[in-house]
Amino acid sequence: MAKVSVSLDAELVVEVMVLAGVGNPQDAVELVVRDYIARGHRTEARVAEREESARDVEIKPEAQQG
Repeated sequence: MAKVSVSLDAELVVEVMVLAGVGNPQDAVELVVRDYIARGHRTEARVAEREESARDVEIKPEAQQG
């Protein structure tokens, strides 16, 4: 897999390391990015599920009055 180098503010990286409970800056940032991507996929799946459910709902005609 190709690698990319990115410069980040040291305080930001330290905070990510603490929150992720990881001692290596590279691993901590990678965990955050992977989590962000996974959340995006879960959100997409929920939206698709809702849209699919909405299509499956059958609209019943109202009973005629009179």
